[in-house]
Amino acid sequence: MAAYLLGSVPLAYLVAKWSRGIDLRQLGSGNIGASNLWVSVSKWVALAVGFFDVVKGILAVWVAQQFGLGVAEQVTVGVAAVAGHNWSVFLRFSGGRGLLTTMGIVLYLMPWGVASFLAIASISFFTKDSPLPVLGGLITLPLVGWLSGEPLAITLGFTAMLIILVIRRLTAPRTPLAASVNWQQLFINRLLFDRDIRDRRAWVHRPPADQSSYKQKG
Repeated sequence: MAAYLLGSVPLAYLVAKWSRGIDLRQLGSGNIGASNLWVSVSKWVALAVGFFDVVKGILAVWVAQQFGLGVAEQVTVGVAAVAGHNWSVFLRFSGGRGLLTTMGIVLYLMPWGVASFLAIASISFFTKDSPLPVLGGLITLPLVGWLSGEPLAITLGFTAMLIILVIRRLTAPRTPLAASVNWQQLFINRLLFDRDIRDRRAWVHRPPADQSSYKQKG
């Protein structure tokens, strides 16, 4: 429960609300995470929040380890932290995708796994469309854990985190931009690209659902 509550702390949402008076759920990708903060608010603020999200994952597992919990329990605690980030109790169970919190857990439990993830995810810098390479990078994590002889709990835990991210992509609230998109295409768009439509620019720069909720400050 403590790990879930730690993961639930929606710092990206709070920073956007306090600094600009905006609701991240109504802007950009709609995600409560550093990536949407990067586009909608400030790159420097997003970097700080991203660091916090990584630390959430590290801290959850570290505390579990300090209490003498085994690897399986540590992984379970990590999964709870990711679930908290994705379905925050403080935001009526909305949230982000848990990617950076997952990376914090991977960094602590299997540091070389981050290298395998980055090797695939870095393709996004060339394609300018990050969600698909990121998904590919996440898929490598349980494979690397299994091939490198890590405890089964780690492989299963990383698989669970991958499933959580996919579920979060597929179950996000449907936006008005997807009104003309059939459910098959919507499924593909969300699974592969983490958005309702194929046009990334139109998705990232979509206007807020409630114009009155957006208040730009100097």
